[in-house]
Amino acid sequence: MPGPLAGVKVLDFSTTFSGPFCTLQLADLGADVVKIEAPGGDITRGLGTSREPGMGSVFLACNRGKSSLELDLRDESSWEVLDSLIVNADALVHNMRLPAAEKLGIAPQRALDINPRLVHLAITGYDTSGPYGHRPAYDDTVQAMSGLAWLQGLTASEPTYVASAVVDKVTGLSAAMALIAALYAAERTGVGQSVEVPMFETMVGFNLTEQWGGRAFVPALGDTGYARLRTEYRRPYRTSDGVISVLVYHEGHWRRFLEAIGKGHLLELDEFRTTTARNDNIDALYRLLARELQTRTTADWLELFERIDVPVARVKSLDELFDDDHLKAVEFFHEVGDDTDRYLVARPAFRFSGTPVADPHDVRLPDRLGAGEQRVRDWITGQPEGL
Repeated sequence: MPGPLAGVKVLDFSTTFSGPFCTLQLADLGADVVKIEAPGGDITRGLGTSREPGMGSVFLACNRGKSSLELDLRDESSWEVLDSLIVNADALVHNMRLPAAEKLGIAPQRALDINPRLVHLAITGYDTSGPYGHRPAYDDTVQAMSGLAWLQGLTASEPTYVASAVVDKVTGLSAAMALIAALYAAERTGVGQSVEVPMFETMVGFNLTEQWGGRAFVPALGDTGYARLRTEYRRPYRTSDGVISVLVYHEGHWRRFLEAIGKGHLLELDEFRTTTARNDNIDALYRLLARELQTRTTADWLELFERIDVPVARVKSLDELFDDDHLKAVEFFHEVGDDTDRYLVARPAFRFSGTPVADPHDVRLPDRLGAGEQRVRDWITGQPEGL
């Protein structure tokens, strides 16, 4: 496959979301990813909507472009094949706890003893050097532990989860970045290393980015917080006939909006004159915005905000995205498969001018369970027609 990671060989021992989402980024960038599955396959093969057993929509989304090898690593007689894979790999990825990785023969030290140039990447729940290091972790529990569920609850009646596996996906992206950096180091030095990417610490840093508030200083000047993101009035707004999202953000936005509705004088008041004052009194501004938006139609507001160059958007459902004019124009969705077995996939969002990724029409579907054995044998033996 083309792409900036063409020729990089990755062993993927991960399951569910965080690891497969990490290696999906690598596959999209052109890496040769072999997904090693326990007997019966990844649990996500049965999640979502299925047309045939083992090819659920969740699995399809996270595992395109990868080969599949079914291998029972609980049986040490299979470790000969495992070791042949490791010695030919550039990277190994898993998202299990260390005791489980040791039992299956893929712990960092063993893998690096077999292949000193290897990048061994483990996605963990928590930094293994700390007291939480032994705990199991899933997206929901880390949303809770990292403060995200609490943040979501500030504008609801109680703490709540984001309706997306956001922890898994953010951690997967961070892991992909860390792995590519380690591959670059290995290319320069000839020496591999082990890399750990913990979900909890990744999300704590992610969540605090704009929320540090007074805790950014020593001694602390107050609690965490960013008023604009914590107000209950930061939400899609009702118009007279629908719902829209509008972000009146900086002074230019507020001035143009307020002048358009005949209330430009408000910016001369002390509570709205400066950025700090507006942030301190954001609830009042958002209440005004909410009231005004109910006085005109969605079409009227879309025309006005686009004319005065204030960010505005319709609130769309996920299903509406498949008919979005922009996504159609950039050919974001593509049908793949053969004449009798068709699927819809989303192409990678990134574009490279010098090392373009695969044509979306040529994206490989995930293998049916265990269907990648021949490609894996070719990879091990180094035949030209292999991976």
